[in-house]
Amino acid sequence: MHTPSTADGMAAFAPLFAEPAGSPIRELFPYLSRPGMISLAGGYPSPSLFDAEGLAAAATQALGQGPALLQYGATEGLPALREALAGQCQARGMAAAASDILVTTGSQQAFDLLVRVLVAPGDTVLVEVPAYPATLQALRLAQAHIVPVPMDAEGLQTEALAQLLAELPAAQRPKLLYTVPHFSNPRGTLLSAARRSALVELAQRYGFWVVEDDPYGELRFDAAGGNATPPPATVYATAQQAGSAGRNPVLYLSSLSKTVAPALRVGWMLGDAAVLRRCTIAKQTVDLCTAPLTQAMAACYLHSGRYPATVERARHTYQQRMQALVQGLQQHLPGHIRCSPPAGGMFVWAQIDHGIDPQRLFDAAVAAQVLYVPGQAFFPHAPDRHTMRLSFAAPDVPQIEQAVQRLAHAVAQARD
Repeated sequence: MHTPSTADGMAAFAPLFAEPAGSPIRELFPYLSRPGMISLAGGYPSPSLFDAEGLAAAATQALGQGPALLQYGATEGLPALREALAGQCQARGMAAAASDILVTTGSQQAFDLLVRVLVAPGDTVLVEVPAYPATLQALRLAQAHIVPVPMDAEGLQTEALAQLLAELPAAQRPKLLYTVPHFSNPRGTLLSAARRSALVELAQRYGFWVVEDDPYGELRFDAAGGNATPPPATVYATAQQAGSAGRNPVLYLSSLSKTVAPALRVGWMLGDAAVLRRCTIAKQTVDLCTAPLTQAMAACYLHSGRYPATVERARHTYQQRMQALVQGLQQHLPGHIRCSPPAGGMFVWAQIDHGIDPQRLFDAAVAAQVLYVPGQAFFPHAPDRHTMRLSFAAPDVPQIEQAVQRLAHAVAQARD
């Protein structure tokens, strides 16, 4: 039997990787190396907000615990970190114990493990749209049948979801639904409390898991300055409060990447014991364990008492930067690029006037040395090309003001 081979005679790649498509955001990286480029593209936290002093102290404290942290660790995570992350969940209104936590190498790994454990080729997966591109990428590689659920200013439209579920044949009932209810990536929306309750009810009725991805939930702008309006309960907590019989249908994911430092690569999953057990086994085939040394650093940092001030500083700074971006767009590009201010997170989702060609605008923006992510990256199919995602997290206010001026120049060029 003939074995297919590549051009150099080696055995062929697996079909899914014969001509793989990379992350559409990561594909923009070559532009970042251009001198003078201002990026509103990647959702990177601001380096100026990293608590380097606190993390250095946490690293020293972790290394002082002895050489055991230089060895492999338990796949589930270090007990001290699991305890600290359970405390984080409790502070967010969820009943959680250390045994309910699986530490992962970023929350992206948590989602990848769930896909491995729950999704077989051809299974239906519901995704709020527009959606985080890495989520779509993971589902495509799993050969899932991706079904979009529309969003509006209040997040995922649960009425549209209910109609969709009622119309799906029994054989196409979904395995899971993916949502970012707190300040979604890319729309920045906050799912209303009523819709959270409706989502839990639908999950219970139709028997699918809700994957609640929450990397941005603590970055709410109405909390900046200490005048916080209580946010809606997480979807996970909403399900707990409902007290429905049977399993909690929500699997909660979060991360320290947006609030402490991405380099720690510390994320976690909170959820059903049977799901966590299977994800633990799946993780054993991926990396055995998340790096124990960085886990210990994270645990020491969370126990240091510095975390709340770090989050508050990020909220205040990001709110200022968001306002600079939104006000700049409204002032310099009225009618050409339209957006609404998000209530938190790192992103502004904008609509491009239909009289402007999106590709011409992107090319003109790159020439003007400003970068954003074209909106088509956030759709599984039938993309709305007259959209864009702008991140205000990394650049400071003067850079954002300059970026808006460059974008205004690019719009003028694209309209000529």
